[in-house]
Amino acid sequence: MSNTPLHGSRPLLAIDTSTQWLSLALRHGGHTRLFHQETGSRQSELILPQIAALLDEAGLAVADLAAIAYAQGPGAFTGLRIGAGVAQGLAAPFGIPLIPIPCLDAVASLCPGQAAVLAATDARMGEVFYAWFDTQTGQRLSSYRVGKAADIRLPEKNKPGQNTDTHFSGSLKHTGIIGIGNAFALPEPPPFPGRPDMPTAKHYLALAASGRYPAVSAAEAELLYVRNKVALTAAEQAARKGAA
Repeated sequence: MSNTPLHGSRPLLAIDTSTQWLSLALRHGGHTRLFHQETGSRQSELILPQIAALLDEAGLAVADLAAIAYAQGPGAFTGLRIGAGVAQGLAAPFGIPLIPIPCLDAVASLCPGQAAVLAATDARMGEVFYAWFDTQTGQRLSSYRVGKAADIRLPEKNKPGQNTDTHFSGSLKHTGIIGIGNAFALPEPPPFPGRPDMPTAKHYLALAASGRYPAVSAAEAELLYVRNKVALTAAEQAARKGAA
């Protein structure tokens, strides 16, 4: 499917279940309706009734939606599956396009017009998800990664003939660095200045409407994982505690 920008008059729904919050946003006729609440394990119970409530308020049915954006990850494993599954279930019967939005892109969007943004979120298990962005140009400067916050380093400049995933073309050491994301509220945050703000589904709406993220069919929708292991065994947990 294409990544043509969606016009403001066409209804667009966004779903973010990547954290303990259930965040839903519906844009229609120049107005945006938002449901944003910390629901914990009740996401699966509340998501469909709250989507129905937003549609009812706007006088819309699911079939009227031009597209559905969803948080693609990385994030809470169970939450991501809930959001993507609901998006697919709503979209498939009506052929509605889905727009996957990487979660760290949404976090970085809270700092527009900056040459060096570190988006970092709590990945549990003593680690964080993170990536570097240039929000002036809309480019990602590193891959999506998971690791210890203390181990985060500046992205390296491409060397001639080197095939890397970074688009960095200058020296970030002389650029003001802005950190954003709930990893900056952790007891051991990343070693850069930052604030713990997180996006809502409204920010996913904005990114989806920009046309920068390709739409896919319900059958093609996928999640973005950067960690293959989602839990530690009891022995691994004990080993970590002992090392600490």
